[in-house]
Amino acid sequence: MTLVEVLPAVNASLNATCGLCLMIGYVFMKRHQIAMHRRFMLTACVVGVVFLASYVLNHVLRHGIVTRFTAVGWPRPLYFSILISHTILAVTIVPLAIWSVVNGLRMRVAAHRRVARWTFPLWMYVSVTGVLVYFFLYHWFPPA
Repeated sequence: MTLVEVLPAVNASLNATCGLCLMIGYVFMKRHQIAMHRRFMLTACVVGVVFLASYVLNHVLRHGIVTRFTAVGWPRPLYFSILISHTILAVTIVPLAIWSVVNGLRMRVAAHRRVARWTFPLWMYVSVTGVLVYFFLYHWFPPA
């Protein structure tokens, strides 16, 4: 197997790992275990950056060739609505995540909460839908 063939699965795994770190970090926040909350949220950020590098590498190695979604019928509009919302929110989440982290690390708790209230659910959505897009493209409806 080549790197180009492996990278989509690596990217999906990174998305899933990021989502898991976010969820665990959220649980620690709810339990007022701030040091553990910080560790898992920073880990989610690191995993997110590694994902971004891997995602860009995948597209560079493929010379910009996009994987076509070939399914017809009801899966097609479902897939594209997930993909479009995922893509828009993935771009949106970057500045929100940076602002959340900056405020959190500087212990600007009120500002951190205001931004994180939006950042967390949107980032979770992006993580989960990233994995779904992978399954749609490579497992449930692979190109013929």
